[in-house]
Parts: sequence; structure tokens; C-alpha cells
Amino acid sequence: MKERTLAILKPDCLEKRVQGKVIQHIIDAGFGIKGMRLLSLSEDSAKKFYAVHKERPFYVELVAYMTSGPVIPLCLEKDNAVADFRKLIGATNPANAEEGTIRKMYADSIERNIVHGSDSPENAKNEISHFFKDSDLV
Repeated sequence: MKERTLAILKPDCLEKRVQGKVIQHIIDAGFGIKGMRLLSLSEDSAKKFYAVHKERPFYVELVAYMTSGPVIPLCLEKDNAVADFRKLIGATNPANAEEGTIRKMYADSIERNIVHGSDSPENAKNEISHFFKDSDLV
């Protein structure tokens, strides 16, 4: 059965102008793109999306970073989508990411790591609904 996950190409991805390359890696890995948008997150939207991290010391900086420029949320679909996407993007800290992963190739630091990926099927459903209505998805 197909599973869905959320990816967000973060502001640094667009600043570096590598969004096309990252999307090509995603397609080449067998993911279907069910929805994609270009937008700028409001502070309120970023705070809601990252509310799970509200008590963490990096929360304020994360919200500021995610509102610093445009982002591209994508709803992706594939068998085992969540786990396969997390493997494709690599460790949060690009210094620890495996060769060939998106973060190893394009990210600069743990704070500016190019891409977000859902960490569980349950979170994927909630995260997808933050950016897309069912009617938005093909």
C-alpha cells in the first residue's frame, strides 16, 4: 500500500538554487509528487507547524529560519515513503549523513539542512494537512 510523507525544501535550498536538483533526486528515488507549492511561511504558521519543538532551545531560531525565505512543501507518495525519504535525505546533521544523501550533497549545517522530512506515518498525515487539503492532492 502506498504511504505519504511530507517534504519541505527549506529556505537555504531555494537560496542555493538547488531545488530542481533535490526534486530530481526525489523523483529518481521513485517518489510520486502528489502536491507541491511555493510559499512563504508566516510566523504563526511556522510556530504551529513546529509546535512539537516549542520547549526546545532551538525553537525560536527554527521559526525565524523557516520564515526567512520561500519554502516548497511537497506531498510525496511511495511504498514505505516515510522511512525511504528519511534514508534519502540523510542525517539531520549533514556531517553525519551518508554519502549520496541529499543533506550530504547540499546542506551546510544542522541548522541549514536543506530539507524537512516527516518522522512517522502519523506525523506525516498531520504535517501534510498543514499545507494541503485532500482536494489539493492528485
